[in-house]
Amino acid sequence: MKLFDTHAHVNDEAFLDDRERMLEECFDSGVEYIVCPGCDRPTSESAVALAERYTQIYAAVGLHPEEVKTAKEEDFEYYYTTAKEHPKVVAIGEIGLDYYWDTSTKDLQKEYFIRQLAIAREVDVPIIIHDRDAHGDIMDLLRLHGKGNRGIFHCYSGSYEMARQAMKMGFYISFAGPVVFPKSTSLKEVAKEIPLDRLLVETDSPYLTPPPFRGKRNDPSKTQFVVEEIARLKGIDQEELAHITLENGKTIFNIK
Repeated sequence: MKLFDTHAHVNDEAFLDDRERMLEECFDSGVEYIVCPGCDRPTSESAVALAERYTQIYAAVGLHPEEVKTAKEEDFEYYYTTAKEHPKVVAIGEIGLDYYWDTSTKDLQKEYFIRQLAIAREVDVPIIIHDRDAHGDIMDLLRLHGKGNRGIFHCYSGSYEMARQAMKMGFYISFAGPVVFPKSTSLKEVAKEIPLDRLLVETDSPYLTPPPFRGKRNDPSKTQFVVEEIARLKGIDQEELAHITLENGKTIFNIK
């Protein structure tokens, strides 16, 4: 089974002691591509460094909503320039809104999200959207400020109706470990309905480890469990779904 983990923080400190071995094991197990997103300037830089080292890894650069208080003006110049000039940088991300942790920064999160939407349009790359407890505002901002943007709703957690609207705007819907959780009945129903040509899979490593490895560190090899669950839900062959999601990932990230 050939896999594309479209969202994995393989630059995370959780992999500090065994990153090289972990990645080689992932590649040996069938992982063809990984996109490593940035969350701020340092993690964007480390994502790019990994993309330079490994042919199978691509990077995204951007400011995560949880990191808005740390942003500097020159960081946005870095995101723009790097996305425009570096051949292994394939997206602006992860960006968006997160109202779970700190709702006091809502206005700043919105401002920086809009700003990064503009960067992605100027550079002509997709965006990777982080949306936690902010479905309404994300969709409103995309309607008002996202004309011309395309991209991915990563680790999707919304309704099918929201996904339908997002797909009409040109977005792909990506599912991670939570779709495998036994109690995620609503999410399973959404995944079952997403058209195959708009479907992506990911791990969000090192987080959200799917069964049967709950409680342990996640890594890109476990993309297979997301593929297996969605294939089961849709009643199609696992290899077929893996191939479709791999090709979808290559399409949205413009990987030849």
